[in-house]
Amino acid sequence: MLRLSLVAVCASVLLAQDGAHIYQTRCAACHDAPVGRIPPANALRAMSSSAILNSLDNGAMKTQAASLTEAERKAVADYLAAGASAKPASAGTGSCANQGVSSELQSSAAWSSWGANPANTRFQNGDAAGISPEQVPRLKLKWAFGLGEGTAERSQPAVAMGRVFVGSAAGKVYSLDAQTGCIHWVFRADSAVRSGIVVGNIGVEKKPAVFFGEGGNLYALDADTGHLLWKIRPDSHFAAIITAAPQFHNGVLYVAVSSFEEAVAASPKYECCTFRGSVAALDAATGAQIWKTYTIAAAAQVTQTEKSGSKVLGPSGAAVWSTPTFDEKRDAVYVSTGDNYSDPATTTSDAVLALDAKTGKLLWSQQATPGDIYNIGCETPAKANCAHSKGPDFDFGQPPMLVSLGNGRRALIIGQKSGLAHAFDPDSAGKPLWSKRIGQGGSLGGIQWGSAADDGRAYVALSDVRLHAVADSSVPQGYRLDLDPEHGGGLFALNVATGEIVWNAKPSACGDRKNCSPAQSAAVSAMPGAVFSGSLDGHLRAYASDTGAILWDADTEHEYHTVNGLTAHGGSLDVTGPVIAGGLLYVTSGYGQWGGVPGNVLLAYSVDGR
Repeated sequence: MLRLSLVAVCASVLLAQDGAHIYQTRCAACHDAPVGRIPPANALRAMSSSAILNSLDNGAMKTQAASLTEAERKAVADYLAAGASAKPASAGTGSCANQGVSSELQSSAAWSSWGANPANTRFQNGDAAGISPEQVPRLKLKWAFGLGEGTAERSQPAVAMGRVFVGSAAGKVYSLDAQTGCIHWVFRADSAVRSGIVVGNIGVEKKPAVFFGEGGNLYALDADTGHLLWKIRPDSHFAAIITAAPQFHNGVLYVAVSSFEEAVAASPKYECCTFRGSVAALDAATGAQIWKTYTIAAAAQVTQTEKSGSKVLGPSGAAVWSTPTFDEKRDAVYVSTGDNYSDPATTTSDAVLALDAKTGKLLWSQQATPGDIYNIGCETPAKANCAHSKGPDFDFGQPPMLVSLGNGRRALIIGQKSGLAHAFDPDSAGKPLWSKRIGQGGSLGGIQWGSAADDGRAYVALSDVRLHAVADSSVPQGYRLDLDPEHGGGLFALNVATGEIVWNAKPSACGDRKNCSPAQSAAVSAMPGAVFSGSLDGHLRAYASDTGAILWDADTEHEYHTVNGLTAHGGSLDVTGPVIAGGLLYVTSGYGQWGGVPGNVLLAYSVDGR
């Protein structure tokens, strides 16, 4: 499982409305000394009260908080959020004078999907990038846009038609002028926008539309006006969420579904588990389902009954956390999956699957880590719902990249939370070609959200993030858990044909920066001559494609005066990668999920800031 909006374990019954008492007696045992992917208390304290309440009311903690009164939920949320930062100073301004779209999707420089192309290589060609390798060191901030109340921005922007479209943790989607950052329109979703934004032309008239996921819902908006075209829930399971941006191809959306049931399983009263990952093909114009394929063929069944009477169900899990990859040659869709949540283990977890694009039929599956059964209960004192064969939690969190090896040969290259990069042959039923270890791996990676590739190299960033204890007399336990400045990070260029390391750019040191990690878990982006990788230390760096030398370094971790009148903050860079189009580079800054530095800003860089 990958990063959830609030993955934690609080007791299901709170006996008082005093927020501090509630936290200390019912929540501190897990958050004050967390292991695995339970966020530390200081990460929760960086969130706003409304964000915490949303998680308790509608998100990952909904089941565990179901027995709490509204006053109890608000009390603990207010207590945790007492010192929250990254809040807007005002409602903001900055509307554009001209509200019309500037051109059709195909006629302007664009980065309109998660991976920049159907193959998910996250590579922008030189003409569309509008920036030469020689100009990269001259990149300067052109404008900044405040994204409102939020501490973890995870919605990658899309650029098309002279606009940049971006979602926010505050639940808004913006259409901005790509050159100035002024606002064309704003759409309010039901909650935080988790997925990246995708733009595609739909219907006979080829009208541009914007697509994104929020909670378990998928939205389609008119790109010109921001009006809602349709909204659907591709999976009916209560814990289903859409983390990945959909893949748009020839009027069809390929949508991946993951879940937060892995977190809900930590409750001893929860009967774990019933969710199974899926991919659905939808008519992009209407949202109508064309087909749907589960990553686990059989629905969960009761496998045993505990002494308490609670039932254990399985198989479950194999969520799809990343964008599907489209193979135009074979008319196939490739997806990567996460671990199982409960026994029995399946052969399609921690795997790359190939599906027929027209029918959804499973063509083949190649598993990287067998027997990986894991949920958050494995990290709690009670070990609720944790399988005896507790797995290492080595999901795939990024899509496979479809690349050419020359002479008609091809490969699917993908990084895993295990710290291994893999290559599979899409033309030989996914036959393994090579695997290369670049890190130790772990619950937070390993290799995380996205790699990039050009004609001969794959560019793979390493997370390997760790937390460590820091003395703090202001909290009851006398210490807090901060990011470890001595572990993680690095960017690797691998030969796509052999997996051999061409170069390795070592991580940059944190120096005297507090609560800092060199881990590079954000998605990587590339253009001719340069590779861009963000770090939890707040820096976005450009590396020379042929040597790994640092060409440019932007420290995003500070306050910004924005074009929409908000005071916004940059912070850790995670999940999303930079988007390069039309002479500008766009990146969101701020990610406080795992003890990193929170923030709420979209930044646009151009050559000399012009």
